[in-house]
Amino acid sequence: NDVLLNGGKVAGILLESIGDFLAIGIGVNLAHAPGADQVEAGALRPVSVVAETGQVVPPEVFLDALAAEYAQLETQFQTYGFAPIRTAWLSHAARLGEEIVARTMKDETRGVFEDVDAQGNLILRTPKGRVPITAADVFF
Repeated sequence: NDVLLNGGKVAGILLESIGDFLAIGIGVNLAHAPGADQVEAGALRPVSVVAETGQVVPPEVFLDALAAEYAQLETQFQTYGFAPIRTAWLSHAARLGEEIVARTMKDETRGVFEDVDAQGNLILRTPKGRVPITAADVFF
């Protein structure tokens, strides 16, 4: 999942299942962002927190805030399951109802971003019907 700020990508989150465990990778452009020439064609414009907001956020401060928020969401997930997180995520999702492209190493699926299902799959409405996307790079 990409995190957008003023229409640009300020952070990326990568989730990967490893057996019974979930590995979570998070990258945030606090002070600097890659140049547009360093990202794939069609990718969102990279931005940084400081360039977009003028706020200097030290990594330690960001990590403290992230850890506290994560702990709250982990408790919510353990108590109520994925449904409330899914609902909150969808309420902030960019391009919901719009055509997007989901690209994997094997293929590319173009369709209308319709939903995220109860298992966390991206659901695209395509001419072939609803297609679940487990993992992909998404382009708007």
